[in-house]
Amino acid sequence: MNKIKSENKCVIIYIDQKTKIMKELNQKLATIQTKFKSKKSRFNSFGKYYFRSAEDILEATKPFLTEHKVSVTVNEEILMDCDIPIIKSTATISDGENQITATAVVGVDLAAKGMQMPQKFGAASSYGKKYALGNLFLIDDTQDADASNDHGKSKAVNKIKEAAKPIITEEQLTKASEYIKAGGSINAIETKYKLTDEQRKNLTKVKK
Repeated sequence: MNKIKSENKCVIIYIDQKTKIMKELNQKLATIQTKFKSKKSRFNSFGKYYFRSAEDILEATKPFLTEHKVSVTVNEEILMDCDIPIIKSTATISDGENQITATAVVGVDLAAKGMQMPQKFGAASSYGKKYALGNLFLIDDTQDADASNDHGKSKAVNKIKEAAKPIITEEQLTKASEYIKAGGSINAIETKYKLTDEQRKNLTKVKK
């Protein structure tokens, strides 16, 4: 009655092992998120402020790669079925068996003055990679003048950004809990995702 066929045992063992490995990757990412620091090494002469680039973020991840035996990559895809070209950037952390991804989408400003076409796509690519990595490592770009400075544009941009935040999924909420357990902040999560009062309350309990 209580016997399980050997093939089922193999399946159960495989699933348990895969779950364990995925949990370990989540914990590694949470640890990196809480310890991660990236310099703002670039200077914007127009706005008179320093900002961080995708290259700065990738450089800051290097000490963690060998320590935690993970790799970080960024891939891009151009979406042409919109009114303007859209670059979708996907940042991935992998342990060789499992992976966790975060994405960002940036439109190419074809009307930008003083820039040739390769520069327009290059600028969008740089922003996309930066924000995909920021989403992966929970970098609070609201503290980065490169993100908050609107160069004289309407403050409504900030409202649009807020409305564009994705609603956090159950899977992302689990990762957020791991991040909180490792010492992360709820504010950092809220810069990337919308949280309900109940979700915020549960994450606060985890922090305690």
